[in-house]
Amino acid sequence: MPLETPARIARELARRGYNAEREAVTLLAGATDPATALDAAVETAPDDALRLTANHVRSALSADAPAASSPTSDSADSTDAASPDDAPEHPSVSTATSSPPSGTQSDGAPVETKGSGGGETGESTPVSAADASAKSSRGSTDYSGDADDRSVDVDGDVTGRSTGTGEYDDFVSVFRDRYEKLSGKLRGRVNHRPASAVADMPGGSDVAMIGLVNDVRSSANGHWIVELEDTTGTFPCLITKDRDIADLVDELLLDECVAVEGTLSDDAGIVFVDALHFPDVPRTYKPSTADRHVQAALVSDVHVGSQEFMADAWHRFADWLHTDEAEAVEYLLIAGDMVEGVGVYPDQDEELDIVDIYEQYDRFSEHLKEVPGDLEIVMIPGNHDAVRLAEPQPGFDEELRAIMSAHDPRIVGNPSTVTIEGVSVLMYHGVSLDEVIAELPEEKASYDRPHRAMYHLLKKRHVAPKYGGHMRLAPEEQDYLVVENVPDVFHTGHVHKLGYGKYHNVLAVNSGCWQAQTAFQKSVNIDPDAGFAPIVDLDTLDLTVRKFA
Repeated sequence: MPLETPARIARELARRGYNAEREAVTLLAGATDPATALDAAVETAPDDALRLTANHVRSALSADAPAASSPTSDSADSTDAASPDDAPEHPSVSTATSSPPSGTQSDGAPVETKGSGGGETGESTPVSAADASAKSSRGSTDYSGDADDRSVDVDGDVTGRSTGTGEYDDFVSVFRDRYEKLSGKLRGRVNHRPASAVADMPGGSDVAMIGLVNDVRSSANGHWIVELEDTTGTFPCLITKDRDIADLVDELLLDECVAVEGTLSDDAGIVFVDALHFPDVPRTYKPSTADRHVQAALVSDVHVGSQEFMADAWHRFADWLHTDEAEAVEYLLIAGDMVEGVGVYPDQDEELDIVDIYEQYDRFSEHLKEVPGDLEIVMIPGNHDAVRLAEPQPGFDEELRAIMSAHDPRIVGNPSTVTIEGVSVLMYHGVSLDEVIAELPEEKASYDRPHRAMYHLLKKRHVAPKYGGHMRLAPEEQDYLVVENVPDVFHTGHVHKLGYGKYHNVLAVNSGCWQAQTAFQKSVNIDPDAGFAPIVDLDTLDLTVRKFA
């Protein structure tokens, strides 16, 4: 096959076991004879090299003829189009459209949709076609990449720190830590008293209490009884059905931390609740941004090894990353489920293209080599990956890391907070979204709008508040699932649906998947949003969603 495009050169290098810097691929594409230049570069590269650098290519080219000038990108300017979330009832996605410039080839160019941050409800303002076109071209006008400007810091990673043994005391420890961390975020808002002290107060007293939700049940009269538990005991709280806060009862999940204010009954046996508080993200929160124009691609749920893995869509994504239009994309964040796994759901073996888990990771590594070698890659595991199911999940073991070593990705635990040039990104695979969507009313959380379920996790300041059901908790000395610091971006996957918006200025993104609908998904009525790559401008936190399927 002729090697006339950078992406094809990258794939050929991957076939030969190499990853390559973007500049190295560009130099090869600009050579008079790319195939001969590629052979020479591979031949002259050190035997132990896994990544082909620009210096390797220059050395090879200098031994033969000088390279021709770099060709122009074979990818046309993308056109704006409505995203799957663009229905009138979902105003958090713009509907702006524009046509490709005359004289360009639009076939194969990724579809682009623009999302912008709105207010605390996640609603956004539409982006005009002119604005979308201007922002789409920013990479070629404002971008000046320098690897020295890059910075990646990781916080909250359980990898190498797991100490839980599954004993009773371990569970006590993790829930006690959860209470201490989250109650600390509520103590400045209420004059709280421990449950034991409330029990000793006289009837009619004004009280405030902070606790984990131990039980929620309805009374014979249709009121709600919420039992709160702290480190001293439990106490019942009554929320009457005629109160405005009664609607908030639908949002409560067992084991989350809340505060109540109210009045003790005459017999001091129950609190009549007047106000209910969540730890929440402050409405005045102002996110941090990068000091330069640089972008991060957010993807998840690649599912290599499945018969329904969309390899062609991934190739188009990798192709685009090699174009001038994507030159500002310096980071790739993958939120779990790199592979399909084995034995994850009933009869999964009938839907596997690769039945060996290590071969699945080997194939994923080959696909990862297609993207530019100078991208900074950060990945966390998911429930299909070869790690423990209980959360927090540590990063992959050394054997799996070695399989993916060509691109030298940074592999961290699930969840982890990754700070990129000052912008904090909370990466969480998202298994708890199943619980949130199942427990909350459809208008508050649904699979069609996964970002709204993410808003509730931010409101509760915990990525997986409910223990039990689909949620498996690994008892540790501390609760790694608490959202101690407000992130600037919250990135999840798992549910295979695209959704994004802003909650109290935090950009929430569920990035869809790279797997077409499987027979199992069809049986449980999951219609995936596949082949999408949300691109975040780290200097503005504007979002562009590109479709490659």
